[in-house]
Amino acid sequence: MIKFLALFTATGMYSGYLRPFSGTWGTIPAWLIGFYLIKGDNLWMIAAAIIAFILSVWSAGEAEKYFGHDGKSIVIDEWAGMFVTFLFLPFSLLSYGIAFFAFRLFDVVKIYPAAQFENLPGGWGVTMDDIAAGVYANIFTQIVLFGLSYYEITLG
Repeated sequence: MIKFLALFTATGMYSGYLRPFSGTWGTIPAWLIGFYLIKGDNLWMIAAAIIAFILSVWSAGEAEKYFGHDGKSIVIDEWAGMFVTFLFLPFSLLSYGIAFFAFRLFDVVKIYPAAQFENLPGGWGVTMDDIAAGVYANIFTQIVLFGLSYYEITLG
């Protein structure tokens, strides 16, 4: 039962099995949860980020026994990073769309110290680089949204 729960959670309800680009496929359910269920409520987004973080460290650590370190099917870390990306953003399709693409970019590029976090043991290494990508993506999205509002471009 523990194995089932760990793998179900680590693979983001099996979205991590989709190919190609399992990280992108694995991010989509978190985006849908953020946009359609949480709808910009910062208290719920903070709760989602904390819960996803805890579940990610645990389940990714367990799933590494089957997939290897940060195996492609492990995508719960993308959920944690996506929820961090959404924190304190204005709720709109435009801002959440920018956030999605920014998160995917920063998750792939791994700007310092994100890549170094991958060296942490177990689920910590799997999760922390995505938390860093989420922080970078959030800052980037906030800057883009500020620039758009500064130039009076409609934010939706």
